[in-house]
Amino acid sequence: VQLQASGGGLVQPGGSLRLSCAASGSGLWVSDMGWYRQAPGKQREVVATITRGGSTIYADSVKGRVTISRDNAKNTVDLQMNSLKPEDTAVYYCYIVYLNGVYWGQGTLVTVSS
Repeated sequence: VQLQASGGGLVQPGGSLRLSCAASGSGLWVSDMGWYRQAPGKQREVVATITRGGSTIYADSVKGRVTISRDNAKNTVDLQMNSLKPEDTAVYYCYIVYLNGVYWGQGTLVTVSS
């Protein structure tokens, strides 16, 4: 199983970005999917998770600004981020839970700066 994340970049405060992550491999039945992030000098923290049925959980720091979605047929998970703040600057990692194992993407850098 391999995960490929994309969509990071430089954005001004108040701007938006959409991160995408695709899991490769045929016949995958993926349960939970989500995103973590790690800012410089800080521990990795959860941003959002989504179950196969579509239930979502968001970190308090991003509630109301971030929306997670998934496509079960394509095994993709997206993260729409709006009203971005400098404190959202981090490397964002997608993950999936598959057969009770956790698989991670390579990380994509989001920089929020004017």
